[in-house]
Amino acid sequence: MKTPLVLLLVVLLSSCNTNKSENSVKGDLSENQSSGIQSDTLTKHLKPFKENLPTIGLLMYNGVLQSEVVATSDVFAKPSADGEQLFNVITIAETENPITTEEGMHFVPDYTFDNCPKLTALFVPSAYDMYAQVHNEKIVEFIKRKNEETQYTVSNCAGAQLIGKSGIADGKKIVTWIGGGEQLQKDYPNLKVQDDSLVTFVKDGKFYSSNGNLASYISALNLLETMTSSEHRDFVESYLYLDRLQNWNRP
Repeated sequence: MKTPLVLLLVVLLSSCNTNKSENSVKGDLSENQSSGIQSDTLTKHLKPFKENLPTIGLLMYNGVLQSEVVATSDVFAKPSADGEQLFNVITIAETENPITTEEGMHFVPDYTFDNCPKLTALFVPSAYDMYAQVHNEKIVEFIKRKNEETQYTVSNCAGAQLIGKSGIADGKKIVTWIGGGEQLQKDYPNLKVQDDSLVTFVKDGKFYSSNGNLASYISALNLLETMTSSEHRDFVESYLYLDRLQNWNRP
């Protein structure tokens, strides 16, 4: 009588172990499948660095206004109408550590000052308090060095103070944030500072500048048109729904 009972228990235990094993396998498959989906999604959105493409460098540092980084990447990272990558868009900071924006987000730089590749254009953004950046010799020297190789150097908002400090645009027209022009001219008398109450964007040779914040889209789009075509600029503006913003009626 005991033998059938023992056999029954063995069968039940085996069944339980089998179920656990099956559940474990299913769990592993589920995790692997989920990991695969995440991996595929990441791969889909990676933009490879292509040596033959122009490289747009976005300078970053703690306290940077994130809109001035995002605006440029928004514009230059868009593909052509045929879906082709047109630019390498990279972020650069003094170290490889994440930087914290004025708004509190954390951005991880692609390159540092030491390993930054050759740039076609350098975008210099701003912070609400530029004292630390203007007195950071490594940032100023990086801008000087990169300006020797860039075809275009762009400042947005108070990024103009770094341009002034570096001396690379002496004798050139420049604009800064609304209300900041008088001080900029006083600090850097060799610049031809424009009236920021009237002027949003300035181009003088290879130097572009804007009032910053959302006006950073203007400097980015104007340079994009210079580097591509008016048709591609129109395509990117439509991609970004800028017409909706331009025609926005506040309720």
